[in-house]
Amino acid sequence: MPNPIQRRALALLSGGLDSMLAVKIIQNQGVEVEAVNFFTGFCMNGQTRSPSDKKERQNNHDALWAAEQLGIKLHVIDISEEYKQIVTKPRYGYGANLNPCLDCKIFMAGQASLMLNKSRSLMNEKGFDFLITGEVVGQRQMSQGKKKLGIIATDSGADERLVRPLCAQQLPETLPEREGWLDRSRLYNFHGRNRKPQLELAKSLGMEAYSQPAGGCCFLTDKYYTNKLRDLWQAKGRKSYELDDIMLLKLGRHIRPASHFKLIIGRNESDNNFLEGYRKQFPHIRIIGHQGPLTLVDGEPTQDDLLLAASIAARFSQGKQEALVQVQIEQNNKTSQLVQIKPMPTDDIPKNWYV
Repeated sequence: MPNPIQRRALALLSGGLDSMLAVKIIQNQGVEVEAVNFFTGFCMNGQTRSPSDKKERQNNHDALWAAEQLGIKLHVIDISEEYKQIVTKPRYGYGANLNPCLDCKIFMAGQASLMLNKSRSLMNEKGFDFLITGEVVGQRQMSQGKKKLGIIATDSGADERLVRPLCAQQLPETLPEREGWLDRSRLYNFHGRNRKPQLELAKSLGMEAYSQPAGGCCFLTDKYYTNKLRDLWQAKGRKSYELDDIMLLKLGRHIRPASHFKLIIGRNESDNNFLEGYRKQFPHIRIIGHQGPLTLVDGEPTQDDLLLAASIAARFSQGKQEALVQVQIEQNNKTSQLVQIKPMPTDDIPKNWYV
């Protein structure tokens, strides 16, 4: 008898518990699995959540860390440019915030399907045979109803080669099941938002370390982040962004005193270190003689605007109780001025300036 063909699956791996379980289930059926993670610019990496076993991670990227735990190869692909169309013009609209979840899942599955079809066209044993995801029927209203899961499979082009191991028994039989590549009885029928079945399955599979099992993995689901993104679009006068724009929305205090400029104020040392990488692109303000934030000024500020920005920045320094604080204002990496400025009292910063 000839040796059976080694079937291979490509997993969409976010790094969360569900996608890790999906991989493990398929591995346990003797299928070789590799994974893909798509970088959109809106991903929440591992530093935003702690692993369940409370041990410090060596790797701060959830998907990379998860792939290491599973012992699989991970393909990380930058789709941030192509993804702009999904964020700004979603065919199926937004969720509670600016999350285009259904369009996103179709797009991700479509990109993975292209990888699958490309690998299968090589006509050798190395090609991927099907896709797997960690989706669960009814877990997310925007994108995981039965009908919407069908839309994702169809619109992405994956069709019957898209397998959801955690809820497969809730869905029509797929090609890998029908062809005998997978045993349907060893797939699961999870549904709804209850996380207990996943936690129990993880325990039974000997999985002790994983990302926190609830919550989104995308900043577009976060109302505070999306408030800043809406403000960015309003300031630009159109729905558009560059990668640097959306990276800067992830940290710091954002204060907009007027429509033509805003402040990005570091909250802590980590923020300040990150903002340092952008200081050559923006007018920026440093506090002299006291610990304080690095502040970027985005837009087209006048000289009076920069003095106002300096007063606000001084309020967030350790010199906020002083009558005057010395600040350095630098523009275009050429013009620099030292100014003695009165820190603006907290009560004088209107609430509607905070983005």
